[in-house]
Amino acid sequence: MGIEELKERIEGKHLLINSIRSEIGQILVGQRDLVDGLLMGLLAKGHILIEGVPGLAKTSAVKALAATVRADFKRIQFTPDLLPADLIGTEIYRPKTGDFTMKKGPIFHNIILADEINRAPSKVQSALLEAMQECQVTIGETTFKLDDPFLVLATQNPIEQEGTYPLPEAQVDRFMLKLIIDYPDKTEEKEIMKRVGFEEPAEMKPVIDPAQLNEMASLVREIYVDDKLRDYIVDLIFATRNPQDYKMKISDYIQFGASPRATIFLSLISRAYAFLRGRAYVTPQDVKTVAGDVLRHRIILTYEAEAEDITTDEIIGRIFDSVEVP
Repeated sequence: MGIEELKERIEGKHLLINSIRSEIGQILVGQRDLVDGLLMGLLAKGHILIEGVPGLAKTSAVKALAATVRADFKRIQFTPDLLPADLIGTEIYRPKTGDFTMKKGPIFHNIILADEINRAPSKVQSALLEAMQECQVTIGETTFKLDDPFLVLATQNPIEQEGTYPLPEAQVDRFMLKLIIDYPDKTEEKEIMKRVGFEEPAEMKPVIDPAQLNEMASLVREIYVDDKLRDYIVDLIFATRNPQDYKMKISDYIQFGASPRATIFLSLISRAYAFLRGRAYVTPQDVKTVAGDVLRHRIILTYEAEAEDITTDEIIGRIFDSVEVP
């Protein structure tokens, strides 16, 4: 497919993107970066982790996105007493017939809202690993394929909040994006107060179906990425592993760099961001814009970095300053 033809098809889909934004805007005030992140995850069909203190509409944002897609949606409240069987299902023995019947859990839906995911212990998080990576679930000796699309949109409170558990690194790495949200400004907060306290809740309508989502996801993968830009993406990832090769003195702050999964996800999310901007090609600025959301949960810092209050976002900023832009 040529660039011009691809551009025309992308522009044709922008009415749907604008409609999705409009529907989400009925529920969510402001939070443009969060909405962009959710849309990119939807277009790239990748799992998303949203972090912020309680009360910032994390759950409302995910429910609003899910409401725009005509697909099966399920909200799962993660709690300390949640069991793996409560998530994926279990085999139930029937004494009358002497056999087992399968009871599928709530994970058998297209879009899963894992609300406050870090309030459940590690055995529950482990139950998600197979589903998130392989899009399948094994119950007993039987393996079931999950429907397409299958997305986990998870919210979590910062781990320093009471009653939370840090997620296993293997699971965190399976999230394509980690979005950080902050408090609204005064104008947005006034609008929130008006909507919640003085107006009837808006009714959202589905905008796209799974077939349309799959078509847009296919267009995202067709977006052009120049070979020099591919080298730039690889350099960014390698700079998290071997910063000394890029004349950066931050090796003492990085325990583990980003995995090859980060390279794949950064390339794909950059294309999704270009799609949102109506372009059929990726620019270096696209990569810079989305790299923080892709990398911040994949760089493991040392105790020295934590002692000096150095964050992964600061490390990413230094990498941007040091790696040559094509």
